[in-house]
Order: sequence, then structure tokens, then C-alpha cells
Amino acid sequence: MKILAVDDEQIQLKLLERSIREASPESGVYAADNPADALIWAEENRPDVAFCDIQMPVMNGISLGKELKKRNPQINLVFVTGYYEEYAAEAAPLRYSGYLQKPATAEGVKNELFNLRYPLPKPETQKLLTVQCFGNFEVFANGKPLPFQRSKTKELFAYLVDRRGAQVNGGEICAALYEDERNEKNNKGDLRKCVADLRQTLAAVHADAVFRKGFDRYAVDVSLLQCDYYDWMNSEAYAVRAFQGEYMRQYSWGEVTLANILKA
Repeated sequence: MKILAVDDEQIQLKLLERSIREASPESGVYAADNPADALIWAEENRPDVAFCDIQMPVMNGISLGKELKKRNPQINLVFVTGYYEEYAAEAAPLRYSGYLQKPATAEGVKNELFNLRYPLPKPETQKLLTVQCFGNFEVFANGKPLPFQRSKTKELFAYLVDRRGAQVNGGEICAALYEDERNEKNNKGDLRKCVADLRQTLAAVHADAVFRKGFDRYAVDVSLLQCDYYDWMNSEAYAVRAFQGEYMRQYSWGEVTLANILKA
């Protein structure tokens, strides 16, 4: 995400820039202390969001917003001011995204980024697999659902995704995936079949490296996955919007993680 910050007061500009970087550390931020420089940069870089101080000499924030809209009609304008009520009527025709009360805070910036008028698309990824945890658990390779042959194989992969790269032993997996704890031998035998099936399934889409196995230790390489749950933990805007109160709803063991998400 590209973010433009504009304020003619250096102290306020530095505070705004710092708050944006803290709220969205993965974004590129350009800070300008005058509208002319802001427009030059916007012409070349096409920002997704612009935080504009309203009270500026020569060209105020609303006039700057009009010029930015000419260049990109779907730019998200966030006006930064201590006197919003005075400018609300004048700003309304711009269909701005929101406003930020001075002094800017990371919490305030984060709230505006989570509630953009024009939400940003899910970022393109070069990861081997895309994983959806919110709602039903699903896995995609090259935009198509990964065809698991066994439901327990899919659940095994879901459990490892839930563990976020931590190594898990076979006993823990069996306890989570199989309700009948009395058939320990049968459960371990089925787990071995699931492991073999998972390897075959991933190999078919050239994603073998995602699955890691040691001596009775299993994990996923999280660096090779784009996952809404992982991105939610990193405060990615698309992932925050994607969470609607459900997490891997087909698996009862996912309720523990859901409870932690709801408490966050």
C-alpha cells in the first residue's frame, strides 16, 4: 500500500508519518510539507491513501484532495484536522474516506486504514499456496482449490496451519483429529496415511516444500503460505475486513484460536 502524508507543519507532519508507519509498517509512506510536492509524487506513484491536513496556505487540504481525485478517482482521502466541523460540508462532495483528529495517533490511523471507502484488493502473492482460515478452511494453488483426497488429510493440513509453523508431534495431532482416543494404534496408522496423502497432494502442485516432517514431528513452512489468519495477525487491512467472526468453522478444535482472535 502506498500512502501519502501532507502537512505544512513539520512537527505535525513527522508525528503523522510516524503514526502511519507504526500502524502499517508494510506500507510505503511519502511525507510532503506542501501540496505541490505531494501532487508531483502522486502523479508518479499513484498512492492508495492520502492523509491531508486541511489548513494549509496557498492550497488547503480540500483543494489538494480535489486535485488528487482528478488523478485517481478512487484514492482514499483522509482529512487531518482539529476543526473538522468547519470543513465537513465542503469536503462531502469529494466522497472522502474519513478524517483524523489532530494530533495523529497510530490507533487513529489504523482505524482509518481498516475502514477505507475504497478497500484495497488482496495483495498479489508469489507464495506457493493461498490459505483461507476465516469461514471454512480452504487451500488454493494457482487460484484453484487444492483437491484433497481424504477429509482427514485436509484437516491435518489445517491443524498445522493453525499451529503457525510450530512442530507438532503425532500424539497431539491424533488427540485433535480423532475423537476415539481408545484406538491409538488405528489413529496413528491413519495419520501415516494422511501424511503420505498430503505429500502426494502437495507434490502434484509443486508445493512439496510447504510440508516439513521430522521424527514424529510435523509442521508447515509459513513463509511459503499466504494466509488470511497470518495476515490478520500482521494487521493487513484486507484480512481484518475478511474476519467476520468465524475461523475454520468445520473443525471444533479451531474454537480455541477463534476465542483468542475475538479477545484480541
